[in-house]
Amino acid sequence: MSGIYIHIPFCKKACHYCDFHFSTSLRYADEMVEAICKEIKLKKNRISGQIGSIYLGGGTPSILSEKPLRQIFDTINGSFSVASGAEITIETNPDDLTSSKLKELKQLPVNRFSVGIQSFFDEDLAWMNRAHNATEAEDCIKRSQDAGFENLTLDLIYGYPLLTDGKWQTNIHKAIALNVPHISAYALTVEPRTALAHAIKNRKQIPVSDQQSAAQFVTLMDELTAAGFEHYEISNFARPGCYAVHNTNYWRGVDYIGIGPSAHGFDGINRYMNPPNNALYIQELAQNKLPEVVEELSVNDRFNEYVMTSLRTMWGIDLQKIKLDFGSEFLDQTKYNLRSLNDKEWFSADANRIILTKDGKLFADHIASELFIVSE
Repeated sequence: MSGIYIHIPFCKKACHYCDFHFSTSLRYADEMVEAICKEIKLKKNRISGQIGSIYLGGGTPSILSEKPLRQIFDTINGSFSVASGAEITIETNPDDLTSSKLKELKQLPVNRFSVGIQSFFDEDLAWMNRAHNATEAEDCIKRSQDAGFENLTLDLIYGYPLLTDGKWQTNIHKAIALNVPHISAYALTVEPRTALAHAIKNRKQIPVSDQQSAAQFVTLMDELTAAGFEHYEISNFARPGCYAVHNTNYWRGVDYIGIGPSAHGFDGINRYMNPPNNALYIQELAQNKLPEVVEELSVNDRFNEYVMTSLRTMWGIDLQKIKLDFGSEFLDQTKYNLRSLNDKEWFSADANRIILTKDGKLFADHIASELFIVSE
């Protein structure tokens, strides 16, 4: 089933490492919600079947109160057929998940939280410029579970200068002890035009170490798999059967529509991209215009995207799917390109699938690039 992604472009604070599109001002929040609802209505014919997942990301969607969130969900339900068991996720910050906020969310169709914990150490959270503290990081999970929200995923970050190996193990162990069914963990990436990039350029921060990130990624894999989690995607671990429906569909090429400034959508052939500009987004939709740019993907583009996304998962690259969806020439080229990697022990390959080994997961991007079909 298809999915809907909605980008809510508001945050309380700007994290020093973040390059997502957002604003720390809620001045035009009402106009933004109206524009989002308008876009939903204008795209109601994009999907003919049922919706299997809805994901509210950002930004920080939990910054909105119950009323605008209900307005968005009511508009979705009025425009699409949402499956009765659809996964409906909202990204939240720990400091937002108060008892009163949880009561509000109970009144909405949300059934899954993605909580931006990042670390359980105050000094690390301050270094990141997060809005919450270490106590809130733990308490918000327990409070959510007590309120009846069991389907939780929490985010952690590794590979930053303050994170010793001992602290990283503590973060992992605390996440496991919180008894959540899903954990996502990401290596810190220094993105251009962020406060962190500026600080490193001006030698006010230590550069990120690739060696540290790799070592902490290995620790992450060892600790979580030993605790019974399945490493089903490079950055994602889940208890058996608790995979994220929405994100798994991304990796498997299922179509979805993107709503909100900077959001992307995909229909299997074309990609639709909204501008990362709040004022322009609101202005265009006020005139009943979709502010999107359409990118028609070539066969090579779609093949490379399939390789890149599927290789990151525990299901790997399906060689029969390549033959059926792209043709024998692509299959033959894939097998040929694999030859240069055969001595690395980075993947297991049989007649049907290419699946990364533990060592191969450290080089996923490089392996994917070796398998890409490059246009002449």
